[in-house]
Amino acid sequence: QVQLVESGGGLVQAGGSLRLSCAASESIFSFNAMGWYRQAPGKQRELVATITSGGSTNYADSVKGRFTISRDNAKNTVYLQMNSLKPEDTAVYYCRADRYGLARITYWGQGTQVTVSS
Repeated sequence: QVQLVESGGGLVQAGGSLRLSCAASESIFSFNAMGWYRQAPGKQRELVATITSGGSTNYADSVKGRFTISRDNAKNTVYLQMNSLKPEDTAVYYCRADRYGLARITYWGQGTQVTVSS
């Protein structure tokens, strides 16, 4: 069973930075794409950023220019560097991994809380 373990969340003031990590229990080369999603209280889970096995990235408009997704294949880890944080970035951040085959298989981490104070 694939495990994704997030870390790096916490409380930070507006304008500050955090780096989230997502460590996978197996080689991240085995996933076609990995990404970060977030869910704020009372809201639906939304895409933050994704990165493919080939290194292509995609960002939500709300985080473009502030967040950077990256991967370290040797460490089987995906990162989300978050700069210039805003109170509206407050949410639980989840790591996701997808495999595409006859059907798409999706794995989720347990989430890590990010709280940005004003």
